[in-house]
Amino acid sequence: MDLLEYQAKALFREVGIPVLPSQRIDRPQDLKGLRIPYPVVLKSQVYIGGRGRVGGVKFVQNTIDAIAAAQAIFNLPIMGEYPKALLAEAKYNAEQEFYLAVVLNRSIRRPVLLGSQQGGVDVQAAIDRIQHVVVEQAFSPYYARRLVLKMGLEGKLINLVSDVIEKMYQLFVENDLDLVEINPLGVNSEGNVMALDGKVTVNDNALDRHPELAALLQGSPSEPAPLGSVVAMEPEGSIGILCNGAGLTMATMDLVYQAGGNPASFLNIGGETRWDLSPDVLQTRLAQGLDVMTQSKQVRVLLVNLVSGSVSCVQLAEVIVAFLKRRVWEPRGISEIRPDTLITHTVRIPQLVVRLVCSDCGQAKAQLAAAQVSIVESLDDAVAQAVTLAKSLKRK
Repeated sequence: MDLLEYQAKALFREVGIPVLPSQRIDRPQDLKGLRIPYPVVLKSQVYIGGRGRVGGVKFVQNTIDAIAAAQAIFNLPIMGEYPKALLAEAKYNAEQEFYLAVVLNRSIRRPVLLGSQQGGVDVQAAIDRIQHVVVEQAFSPYYARRLVLKMGLEGKLINLVSDVIEKMYQLFVENDLDLVEINPLGVNSEGNVMALDGKVTVNDNALDRHPELAALLQGSPSEPAPLGSVVAMEPEGSIGILCNGAGLTMATMDLVYQAGGNPASFLNIGGETRWDLSPDVLQTRLAQGLDVMTQSKQVRVLLVNLVSGSVSCVQLAEVIVAFLKRRVWEPRGISEIRPDTLITHTVRIPQLVVRLVCSDCGQAKAQLAAAQVSIVESLDDAVAQAVTLAKSLKRK
């Protein structure tokens, strides 16, 4: 589960990672008591990426402008999510922006350090240039320095960025995290570094050892963790990927690339090792994920790859069938049309390729077949089918 930016930066501050003066804003009126000198930046606190592109980040020069901007941001849904808080932060003039991360690679069971001289909103475009260093033994400053040198940094930046990476790793280990990411790490004209945005993903299985993190993740004991973020990939891609679990998502995306496909975006709706999981959570998240992923006109083929031990294939198939019925036939102007002349219209949805690994798959196949969707048993076959469909649609 992800932390919000202001929560991640609170952890950064505890381990000495440089962050800007900031203040949580729960309502626009709070800006009258702002303790940070202007100009400031106001950031929507949501779990979705790409806030700046849709108006979720605004720079303001005074209190009047700040209150107006805050009202706009609070009323701006980003992929269906409204912020419950904003982050007001001092403005920072960065001349360079780097990408840094410490991530748990589950396939090799080792932490991996990631870094690139190209950070910020364009990091996805330069994903092939991200350097990595596998932490193969007990961590030492050697690993951080090795990554910095692979990134091509020189002079004063070698020590400054290495120090940030060491503190990121400290935070990663002490809190049993899955991911610590800084994007971007800003560098100003004086050569100083600053974590301008941050993301922290908590390992759900370790929450019993970190009650302070569990308190951050849930506003109340009954509140489910938020849906994950849609991650944009290739600008020319046309395949969307929807999976449950980070490892399954990454493996599926890798297979799509290997098969010659171009992923447009992917969404991890969360695995079944979550501490707050109830039997209906996966169904709810699947419904939400289908709605979110099919909003993009870029996604022409949606590859759904789900593995479940607690929810049957029948239950997941019911969600998919209900989604198709809801999206294919939607009323147009109900309030203006008499009941005896109700008009419906077809809504464009991507071609679905579905792979389900769970119980009662035979009955689920019949359900989806009635909706003209087939279940593909082999992941390799599902990927091949998705790639072939995407290429054929591109030629049309």
